[in-house]
Amino acid sequence: MAKRVLVVEDNELNLKLFCDLLRAHEFDTEPVRDGREAIERARAFAPDLIVMDIQLPYVSGVELIQQIKADEALGRTPIMAVTAYVGREDEERIRAAGADAFVSKPISVARFVEEVNALL
Repeated sequence: MAKRVLVVEDNELNLKLFCDLLRAHEFDTEPVRDGREAIERARAFAPDLIVMDIQLPYVSGVELIQQIKADEALGRTPIMAVTAYVGREDEERIRAAGADAFVSKPISVARFVEEVNALL
């Protein structure tokens, strides 16, 4: 059975890229464009991994990571943060929120897939 990956990303091109990459590596994907829907969709989809953009409208990816990690049903799900933030402090803040991996944009396709595989 294919591993399931929830992708939370508001940018359509990035969302398509991430989902296409994951599908090409035989993962089932569930795209989420609005962070306000992420928790509910994650509960319904039961992902093996969550790919989380940090800069989202309405709710930040950092807040979502904290909520997911505090959730009884989702708390053990690994989260890979993907963001244009590249400062050391940003990475530390994102990891402190509970992210298990960190990939900066623009992504390296090889690094993206390596991180996904390492988390699963």
